[in-house]
Amino acid sequence: QVQLVESGGGLVQDGGSLRLSCAASKRTFSTNWMGWFRQAPGKEREFVAAFGRNGDRAYYADSLEGRFTISRDDTENTVYLQMNNLKPEDTAVYYCATRAHYYSTYDRKADYNTWGPGTQVTVSS
Repeated sequence: QVQLVESGGGLVQDGGSLRLSCAASKRTFSTNWMGWFRQAPGKEREFVAAFGRNGDRAYYADSLEGRFTISRDDTENTVYLQMNNLKPEDTAVYYCATRAHYYSTYDRKADYNTWGPGTQVTVSS
């Protein structure tokens, strides 16, 4: 059974930074796409960033590239989301997700079949 565990959320001031972590099993990490999504109160869950299989390429939501960076540690089977210059509108629950199959798109939440429980990020103004 695939399990994902996020950590690193918290409260930060406008302009601050946070790094989220998502740990997965070695098998999942080495064979699946790994992605981050977020869901703000009253809004749809939206794509943030993802790695293709084996981490060959990173993908970002257009509005977030430049402030957010996805990275990975293959020795720890962990994917990270570094978030800089955070804004109050970044406040959301952030979810790690994985998918095993190839799709032509990378940002559709319906294509990701396993999700972590989420971690809250709150940015105060």
